[in-house]
Amino acid sequence: MKLYLATSNKGKVKEIQALLKHYEVIPYSDIIKPFEIVEDADTFKGNAILKAQAVFEAIGDENALVLADDSGISVDCLSGEPGIYSARYAGEDASDKDNMNKLIENIKATGAQTSKAHYTAAIALTSRYGTDVVHGWMHGTVCVTPKGTGGFGYDPIFIPDGYDLTLGELSVEIKAKLSHRSKALHLIEKLLRGQGFI
Repeated sequence: MKLYLATSNKGKVKEIQALLKHYEVIPYSDIIKPFEIVEDADTFKGNAILKAQAVFEAIGDENALVLADDSGISVDCLSGEPGIYSARYAGEDASDKDNMNKLIENIKATGAQTSKAHYTAAIALTSRYGTDVVHGWMHGTVCVTPKGTGGFGYDPIFIPDGYDLTLGELSVEIKAKLSHRSKALHLIEKLLRGQGFI
């Protein structure tokens, strides 16, 4: 079964493809011209719905299945920043490194070297039956010294609860068991089965 992803983020595509091995996971940009989706909702859930529905309509196939992920990190000492702005924290065209460096600077500005934090993933599934949304969370601590080269985004500064290593240092297998996105995708698989999409 084909699942179209409403994203062009290579890191997300790779991770979702690895977690949904029983499906053919395809970035929507492989079948139609990429277009700008205005993410102006004030929650992860709202933005995931916007993306999934926009791509479903653009594909124009009522039998299409579209997944959209909206996710980010919320840091306690920054009152929940960057939250829904995680992907563009340092500006609209910011790289992962730019965003991470800005977060490190802002944490340091509070006088802290570490802070409790959590990742949120909201994943929307749009099909001919409508749109459903599931969530997954991962709790831990952020530090101001990046470690490891694995993962993407803020992974080199996030240490999951129960571990001493950052997500950038942990294996793909361990991260797959812990991650907010893997937890949400597990629920998506249940939804797909429940709706008869085997």
